[in-house]
Amino acid sequence: MKLQVEQAETVEAHSAKPAKKPELFDRIAREIARNKYLYLMALPVLAYYLLFHYGPMYGASIAFKKYDVVKGVWGSPWVGFRYFIEFFQSHYFGRLIRNTFLLSFYQILWGFPAPIIFALLLNEIGNRGFKRAIQTATYLPHFISTVVICGLIHDFFARDGVVTSLYISLGGESVNFLTHPEYFRGIYVSTGIWQQIGWGAIIYLAALSGIDTQQYEAAIIDGAGRFMQLLHVTLPGIMPTIIIMLILRIGQVMSIGFEKIILLYNPNTYETADVISTFVYRKGLGESFEFSYTAAVGLFNSAINFVLLVSANRFSRKVSDTSLW
Repeated sequence: MKLQVEQAETVEAHSAKPAKKPELFDRIAREIARNKYLYLMALPVLAYYLLFHYGPMYGASIAFKKYDVVKGVWGSPWVGFRYFIEFFQSHYFGRLIRNTFLLSFYQILWGFPAPIIFALLLNEIGNRGFKRAIQTATYLPHFISTVVICGLIHDFFARDGVVTSLYISLGGESVNFLTHPEYFRGIYVSTGIWQQIGWGAIIYLAALSGIDTQQYEAAIIDGAGRFMQLLHVTLPGIMPTIIIMLILRIGQVMSIGFEKIILLYNPNTYETADVISTFVYRKGLGESFEFSYTAAVGLFNSAINFVLLVSANRFSRKVSDTSLW
């Protein structure tokens, strides 16, 4: 009897002992084997970021060196923060920061709400054929080359262009808008809205399609009209998407692409059109080939964007339940 009790206790102890966890590499191997096709699909994206984003990051060290093409990145002598200080003390610093910030601020102020409003308006259209036609017409400018877009802008805003002719018919004077610095920001922001409003609305239309229709039915039963449904059902339903997109946009405040600005600006409009990216392009590749100096400027720009992104995410996490991390 005593022997049977001891055997029962031994069996119970062995059964209570936790199973040995599989090794890390075994788990990884099983995960890859289970989802091998998904990982194969992700390989091109991973290779792209490794080759074109993370791989070249070692070259950022030339911002702290006096770069010599012959000596290469590793053979060039270190100069510390010399080029950063040189940029901070230059007469370009204030103008570049001001122009970059103001263009981004106007894009957020006017350009960020535009796709949201457009998506809300499209969502209210009941005729599917008409809705698809409007969507197609507004998507098209996004797929047109930037060079072609800028060519159209030059034609529209030239002294004999369509916009200028309309301006004259309203009592204005004949003027080439693109040669006057006070008009550049308005032209840049307004044409950007026209080019991206349809494409930017896609993500908000997807968010709208995910709202539970029972919420609208409950709102109708409570006597809510279309406007009240918009305020109390539609907007709260897409608010997490709006917050995430706003955080990402704030993280790019100091990153304005140089392609469109270079194709539109000229020395007459440098006062309001010259931004950090165009300055880096012009100094690094167009005029004096100052690689180390422009690398320092670009690195400073990236650091500012990183700080803005982290700050915006932290602020969003404090005031709401939505954040990137």
